[in-house]
Order: sequence, then C-alpha cells, then structure tokens
Amino acid sequence: MKNYKGSQKIGQLDTRKGGYFYLTIPADIVDKFKNRRQTRFICTLDKKLVFQCGLNHLGDGNFFVILSSKNLKTIAKNSGDTIQFELKEDSDPLGVKLPEVLEVLLEQEEDFKTRFNQLSLGKKRSVIYAVSKIKDVDKQIVNARKLVVDVQKPRKRKE
Repeated sequence: MKNYKGSQKIGQLDTRKGGYFYLTIPADIVDKFKNRRQTRFICTLDKKLVFQCGLNHLGDGNFFVILSSKNLKTIAKNSGDTIQFELKEDSDPLGVKLPEVLEVLLEQEEDFKTRFNQLSLGKKRSVIYAVSKIKDVDKQIVNARKLVVDVQKPRKRKE
C-alpha cells in the first residue's frame, strides 16, 4: 500500500498520556504498508497542510498520528472536528530533512559518518531534531559530535 485516505474526528489523548491531538490509524491498515509500524508518512490535512510524520501506539493495538496544535490552528480545526486526511509513504526513511551542518559532517568526517550510520532511524531523527533547534552553527557542530561520536565511545570500567 502506498497511501491511505480517510475522514474522522480529531481525538485528544488524556493529559496523563501527553494530551496530544491525533488521528487513529487502524492496525490492519498499518500492516498493509511495506514497513508496517515503522513507516514514515507525508500527511495532508484537508488538502491544505502537508507535514512529515510517523506512527505511535494507541494502546489498543491501533496506531495514531500526532497533530500539533500549531498545525490545527493553521487549518482552523479543534479536537472533535471532522477532518479529511491522506497518508502517503515517505520515500525518505528518515522522514526529516537533514540539516546542512550534518550533511557537511557526514561528507567530511569518516568517523562521524560511520557512527551516525550505526544509529537506528529513530536515534538519527533525535540527533537531527536536537541539532536543528540550535541556531549557532558552531554549537550545532559541537552538539552533533557529542550526540553521535562521544556517546558511542566505549566507556572505561572502574576497577
């Protein structure tokens, strides 16, 4: 399966579970995608807003896609409103844009590239988000190295 279209009411999790706004994606639909629950998507809401996303467990065997408050505000929707949506498989396994700083580090530093490629897709996304939040390029480089190279170095045991 390459895409899934639907219409449903926007849900909201309890605050103790994060309070996220979400769309439910049934497990039988998720199983039809090549990468099943690890599938990354490009989500379109009401044919107006497009963003990249992944799946989360709902707890009842089904899954959900998080809808940010910012995205809902953009399309003037609230919890309980009905929304049209489409999920298309994202051809990029990371599902996020690689910051320029990371692109350069991957090109120029073999050790960094080796260690980055050993990370799971989820950990790679975490590094990308952490680096993207920082405005200063020098600090981005330092943080990227800490997260990728320094974290994976074997630690010396105390005897």
